[in-house]
Amino acid sequence: MIMISGKTSIYGLFGYPVEHSFSPGMHNAAFAKLGLDACYVPFAVHPDQLEAAVRSILALNLRGMNVTVPHKQAVMSWLDEFSEEARLIGAVNTIEVLGDRLKGHNTDGRGFLRSLKDDAGFNPRGKRVVFIGSGGAARAVGFSLALAGARSIVFMDLDYRKAAALAEDIRQKTGADVHPISEDLLADAAAGADCLINATPLGLKKADPLPMRKELIQKKHLVCDLVYNPPETLFLKAAKARKAQQLSGIGMLLYQGVIAFEIWTKKKAPVQVMNNALARQIRARR
Repeated sequence: MIMISGKTSIYGLFGYPVEHSFSPGMHNAAFAKLGLDACYVPFAVHPDQLEAAVRSILALNLRGMNVTVPHKQAVMSWLDEFSEEARLIGAVNTIEVLGDRLKGHNTDGRGFLRSLKDDAGFNPRGKRVVFIGSGGAARAVGFSLALAGARSIVFMDLDYRKAAALAEDIRQKTGADVHPISEDLLADAAAGADCLINATPLGLKKADPLPMRKELIQKKHLVCDLVYNPPETLFLKAAKARKAQQLSGIGMLLYQGVIAFEIWTKKKAPVQVMNNALARQIRARR
């Protein structure tokens, strides 16, 4: 049980909506495990009130914040400095308070890379990666894979111009081999890939179609789904049936929170405690 006092450090989340977020349960479990006098609170911030919310961080002595949809890009207008990843990606999901200055970080991509390493034993250096989707999640993960030395990255999106814009941005900023493809070239791209990533919302609902035909999945692939609820999506079930390795989006969700926690507290996060808190919440939502 969290006991609030005049000494309690407050952390939180800016988003709209925030009712669905698993972050409060994950971070509050971590604070309790380490015996920290701290708590994490979600704040539903309408886009029209984002500037006022960001300016309130110092006024209210908040100690650190997460940022989620739809604020990850807009919030940058009111921050003082950025990590290299946040600057390249052009989005922030974590705010660090440094005295009277606010520093923006992006831990999404790093969270995915840690999940790749710790949960799948996969090193992206020299590997070929195919994304389905080119939205915000694909952007963070795509930049991180480029910086981690992926040999090539391909984005397929029904909105080809969106995929092309993202590919060009990553290529210009990192020098990586990144390009868009149309749907008719997906089979060839998948055949040459080491890793397939679903970065679309497909899989959130039972009636959703697969993001790609299951016949394109091969045993050699690592198949990743950035959707984390349900933990085993239809895409991951298809990968299992095709005897390919699977990686759930839960790892990315967990480790982006772990990295944010460590940025704020300068302490090693209790990863298993945070993972257990996530698992309990996800089971409760099914």
